[in-house]
Formats: sequence, structure tokens, C-alpha cells
Amino acid sequence: MKTTMSSLLGGIAGAIALNAVHQAVKQFYHAAPRVDLVGEEAMAKGLGKLGVKPPTGNALFGATMAADLVSNALYYSAIGAGKRKQLPVIGAAAGLAAGIGALTLTKPMGLNDAPITKTNQTKVLTVAWYTLGGIVAGCVIKRLRKK
Repeated sequence: MKTTMSSLLGGIAGAIALNAVHQAVKQFYHAAPRVDLVGEEAMAKGLGKLGVKPPTGNALFGATMAADLVSNALYYSAIGAGKRKQLPVIGAAAGLAAGIGALTLTKPMGLNDAPITKTNQTKVLTVAWYTLGGIVAGCVIKRLRKK
């Protein structure tokens, strides 16, 4: 499969894995990271700064999830720039960087970081889940690029 297509498909797979874990675990684990809440705040503030009235409720959640899937898919697709053998490791590193970025950049961006930093477990899970998304992306890209 061509490099661009495998990278995009792998990026999508990584983004889906990341968001599926976030959405599933928040249903039953109180210390689960709530990246969706940070995303909703970012979406509402960003649209507000553009002079656009942000959606509310389920519409805000849906818009945030769509934006999150697209942005994470594009981010994870960059893993495909690496050498085939190294893609899972590159994915892990990219995911680790994204998770650490989520923890450290939220507050400087003027967003409430409590949903992802409320406990040490929450912080670890935030980083772990972004790392998982990167590993999934790297493995899918590698698999789609047959030798």
C-alpha cells in the first residue's frame, strides 16, 4: 500500500483506539482522564474567539469528538514518515510526546487541566492512552506496508 494511504489509515486507527479507550473507561472509572472535557472547553473558547457561537450539549460533544479524531489522526499519521521496522517504536514515542503535551500544555493554553491531572493515576492514564494510540498507529502502518 502506498505510503500516504497507509499513514492516513494508521493515523485513523490510532485516533480511534485513543478515543475508544477514553470514552469507554470514563463510563466506569472515576479517575479516568476526561480529555473530552478539555476538548469541549478548547472548542467553545476557540469558536468564541472567532466570533462564532459554540454549540452546547451533545452538539458540542460531537463537534469536539470529530475535531479530536481528525487532529489525532493527522498527528499519528506523521509516524508513517519513519522506517518500516521502527514504526511501532516511533508510534510509542509520538504517543508519549502527545500525552506529556496534553498534561503540560493545557494550562498554558488557558484551559482547565483538572480533568486530566486530578490524580497521579489520571496523569499516568492520559499519557498511557496517547501512547497506546501511537503504538496502534505505528503497528497498523507497518502492517499495511508489506515488505
